[in-house]
Amino acid sequence: MSDNLKANAATPASATDKAGAQGAGGVIASDSGAKEAVRYFDLYESESKVYTRKITGFFQRLRRYTGLPLIAGYLLMPWLMIDGRPAMLFDLPERKFHILWMTFWPQDGMLLAWALIISAFALFTVTVLVGRVWCGFTCPQTVWTLMFMSVEHFCEGDRNKRIKLDRQRWNMEKFLRKGSKHFLWVVIAFITGVTFVGYFTPIRELLLGLWPSRDPVTGFVFWEIHYAAAFWTFFFAGMTYLNAGWMREQVCKYMCPYARFQSVMYDRDTLAVHYDAKRGEKRGHRKPDEDYKAAGMGDCIDCSWCVQVCPVDIDIRDGLQYECINCGLCVDACDAVMDKMEYPRGLIRFTSEDSLQSGETKFVRPRLFGYTLVLAAMVGVFVYTVSHRLPLSVDVIRDRGARLYRISGDQVQNVYTVKINNMDRRSHTYAISVEGEHDYRLRGSRSIELEEGEIFTLPVRVSVDKAALTSPRNEIEITVTAATDSSISAKQKTSFIGPKSVSQ
Repeated sequence: MSDNLKANAATPASATDKAGAQGAGGVIASDSGAKEAVRYFDLYESESKVYTRKITGFFQRLRRYTGLPLIAGYLLMPWLMIDGRPAMLFDLPERKFHILWMTFWPQDGMLLAWALIISAFALFTVTVLVGRVWCGFTCPQTVWTLMFMSVEHFCEGDRNKRIKLDRQRWNMEKFLRKGSKHFLWVVIAFITGVTFVGYFTPIRELLLGLWPSRDPVTGFVFWEIHYAAAFWTFFFAGMTYLNAGWMREQVCKYMCPYARFQSVMYDRDTLAVHYDAKRGEKRGHRKPDEDYKAAGMGDCIDCSWCVQVCPVDIDIRDGLQYECINCGLCVDACDAVMDKMEYPRGLIRFTSEDSLQSGETKFVRPRLFGYTLVLAAMVGVFVYTVSHRLPLSVDVIRDRGARLYRISGDQVQNVYTVKINNMDRRSHTYAISVEGEHDYRLRGSRSIELEEGEIFTLPVRVSVDKAALTSPRNEIEITVTAATDSSISAKQKTSFIGPKSVSQ
């Protein structure tokens, strides 16, 4: 067992100690072989520092190869330019979201809501199939923590060296190693904060604003950055430094809500990291050439490597736990030990509960089929909606003043305000037309040329022969069409009000 597990092992206690432990915390009953032990814990006891062992293997490489593209995409996306603007820019003051070649407006808020719903449903589908792999391989908290841990290994050495370094007194070596680690942490955190704010403010302007300037007349040094951008830059930098550098497993164990409800989506065929207790027990130390099976022992040599490499500091041999993020590092560690002992691999592996008991895993099952079917339907509808999204918004408001209509000779007139929003990334010339049951005509209408993202409001007058009206309230439809592309056309229905003394 590892040192921290030994420290938590059950020890004889007086009745007073037990009562105090139960009042402050709770009791855990665990099964170890034929013995049943009771362990008391304190809810207010501070967590011990986790010293992870560096390990190589398939899942460690997989974490690296999935994390590096995510980091590269996150850092490079604000610098990529499309049509003279950042490829991804959430322009809150202008209420525009620029994502690659598309621009989304507040009217497209439903699309954002559906995108979030689809993302959550995709996460649920993946969880049913392969467990909590999102947390282990692609969660930003995991990716940035892995980056900070790599810096820690580089500056302070592997697990045993870091433990020794923390226990020794402060000297020049400890100061340089600790200082270089925290310096690199701060640099990474600052780059993370600047990049995050760069998704809301053009990153080139942001960096120029962070660089101090000197007034040529007074000689005073000043910064051109807006105080809000500066605040959020340093806020996210500080939170990155705190979360990835100090809190780490505390975020996964106590703060992340996904850890609390992900077990609801598990079933007996969900693939997750499991310890094969039938093969591993009874665990214990032995010599390489010893006939351990004759002594009634299993393949687990109780080296605790699976605990030492775990980023959330759990023992997978205790069974499936909500803290487990399915990163697979314990699998790599156990396989490395099995290779040294010349035992078969797979004592700890990705498998299901049914596979551990019967040797079979059902990949086609009603829950997974239902999740996949609904997810495919949602993605299909979403893609169709986005691809056929109309880059034009029209809002028609009828004049609701004291005079609902005007009579000019034998004509009845209504006044409307037409608001045209060109949401396309090109300029267009728009024409307005009106349709209805009667022969309606537009007065004061003209072609309007709108630049990209421009909003224009135009008052128009609709008239019709008084003798043609058969009802005091009639329905008309005002259409706005782009002259260069007839497929860009938006319609809105409204009411045309006439005198009440019309013939019925």
